Amino acid sequence: MRGAATRAGNAALAHGAPDAGPAPDPRSARPRRGATIAPRASYRTLAAWPPAAAECAIDLGDNTNLFGVPPAAAEALRRAGADLVTRYPTPFADALRAALARYAGVAPGEITTGCGSDDVLDSAIRAFASPGGRIAFPAPTFSMLPAFARMNGLTPVAVPAGPGGSFDPERLLAARARIVYLCSPNNPTGTPLPRATVSTVLERARGLVIVDEAYAEFAGETVAAAAPAHGRLLVVRTLSKAFGLAGLRVGYGIGAAALVAAVEKSRGPYKVSALSEAAAVAALTHDLEWVRERAAEAVAIRQRFARELSARGLAPLPSAANFVLVPVEDAAAVAGAMRARGVAVRAFARLPRIGDAVRITVGPWPRMEAARDALLAAVRCG
Repeated sequence: MRGAATRAGNAALAHGAPDAGPAPDPRSARPRRGATIAPRASYRTLAAWPPAAAECAIDLGDNTNLFGVPPAAAEALRRAGADLVTRYPTPFADALRAALARYAGVAPGEITTGCGSDDVLDSAIRAFASPGGRIAFPAPTFSMLPAFARMNGLTPVAVPAGPGGSFDPERLLAARARIVYLCSPNNPTGTPLPRATVSTVLERARGLVIVDEAYAEFAGETVAAAAPAHGRLLVVRTLSKAFGLAGLRVGYGIGAAALVAAVEKSRGPYKVSALSEAAAVAALTHDLEWVRERAAEAVAIRQRFARELSARGLAPLPSAANFVLVPVEDAAAVAGAMRARGVAVRAFARLPRIGDAVRITVGPWPRMEAARDALLAAVRCG
């Protein structure tokens, strides 16, 4: 009956017949004042990023450069004119792309930039995977990856790593994902990926392969220069770690020109501020020796720190980055006890194949001595 009535009503309206009743009040369809609009379904499972923790005397939680600011970059910021603040930057950071291309050994058209490497990752995921698709990655890895997947309506497929952070590429490829994400050295474990593993995934993956090389300057290995030759490989890097520019949020990606052009469409203009671009170009032009020296110093201190922890009965994972991951019984309790002693570290709970662990950024040796003593005291108290 409802269908017949509807058809009759539609026919009457089409022929100009008078309506059988008063028109509904359009205000009745309006939402109640103050009612909250629900986010889309994929956002309901996302946790909000936690607020900033209270400052700590020694902060070793973020894997940033603790050896200072590159001198030419600092000078560029001091000399920056007010016009850099009052005007928009160039839409796609052309000067920065040229400097990064020289550094990476590729063409400027094979470089995309963003507000940190997070922005480049998010833009690439949005450009190459439709909602409902999948993104596969070894677990544990960069904690934002599952969040980026859900933000873009994708299903994150975590493939647990094996002993020592290794993983079977066959299991990763079996996910038949539109995007495969690899992080080398991996965060939070510090484990580098064998070149053969990357090659296997790249040869057989059905879609985009992203290799996150945020810590490449500490590892001494990279696939960046070869990325443009592969139409499906995007290498993502950052100036937040070895270059010491975390507060300026400068990230970049390297890939074939057509791939980069698609990411640029997703990225949109004005993602790198004029001040950030000026400092980054200065660092890439004049501070490379400084960056390499600080990276080498961080590696030497990381090795010394790991040896001292091992000598005291702890078992830090082998690392090729500027941090070490140390398995503990209760990460939250250990991190809390270390903070009480003036040292902030990052706690991880129930990591696949690892369990609880704390991640400790490498900095100048006096800070590492304080971290060592705080960690040992926290473990003994636990």
